[in-house]
Amino acid sequence: MTSADSPVWFITGCSSGLGRELARAVLEHGWRAVVTARDPGTAADVIAGHEERAIVLTLDVTDPEQITDAVAQAQAAFGQIDVLVNNAGYGYLAAVEEGEDDEVRALFDTNVFGLVNTTRAVLPGMRARRTGHIVNMSSLGGLVGFGATGYYHATKFAVEGLSESLAAEVAPLGIKVTIVEPAAFRTHWSGPSMRQSATTIADYAATAGTRRASTLATYGHQPGDPARAAQAVIDAVTAEEPPLRLLLGKAAYDIATAKLDSLRSTFDGWREVTLSADFPSERTAS
Repeated sequence: MTSADSPVWFITGCSSGLGRELARAVLEHGWRAVVTARDPGTAADVIAGHEERAIVLTLDVTDPEQITDAVAQAQAAFGQIDVLVNNAGYGYLAAVEEGEDDEVRALFDTNVFGLVNTTRAVLPGMRARRTGHIVNMSSLGGLVGFGATGYYHATKFAVEGLSESLAAEVAPLGIKVTIVEPAAFRTHWSGPSMRQSATTIADYAATAGTRRASTLATYGHQPGDPARAAQAVIDAVTAEEPPLRLLLGKAAYDIATAKLDSLRSTFDGWREVTLSADFPSERTAS
């Protein structure tokens, strides 16, 4: 396969972390890459030596015009986008009551609406070619909620549900969807990229307050390796049968499967009450 025939990956949020490592890995595989970041200077070094098959573009996913322009530039440069990776996003620490409206809306603008708008911009080309793969970076926090990160979880639960629906809609068109759910990886998520509410309420000190501190303390010590995560994403995308969901990291597997067990136990324990909510004829028929 020549570089002109290789798949084109369009990746958001490449200034650091998983997006940056994924862009590097894609280029190491000899493929083409559209590397995007709010400040393109932070990602310029990623494509050094690969300029014939990679470009760096300015992209703030909260700006619809920048999304449109970036997708148009990618298609002009390479003719297509084969794999879209919606990676841009960040965290926010606050008990639910402590959340600040402007910060919460900004979080949703990036983590949810930025992903939605980028996906909608790329889908027409994929539909026309009847092929493509959309990778949405969720989180273990898209499956399980903890104190102090409720608003972040809300964005990632939204990504999970949206992605499930998207997968059902585009499967007949030859387009695949994979939701990636990392645990704690050694990125800027719990450090420079993290935002937190300036409001603190003493009654939440033992719950959200404690978790705020423990989350920030993980920075630089997270067990997940972004480079290995990048290769795992590539393995999933290139698989003959790509998964709808891909957990990353031992903690993700352990905590997600414990959640499954907890759900099953609760559902089974309340089964009779659950079934009692239907009309009697419907219960009999089922």
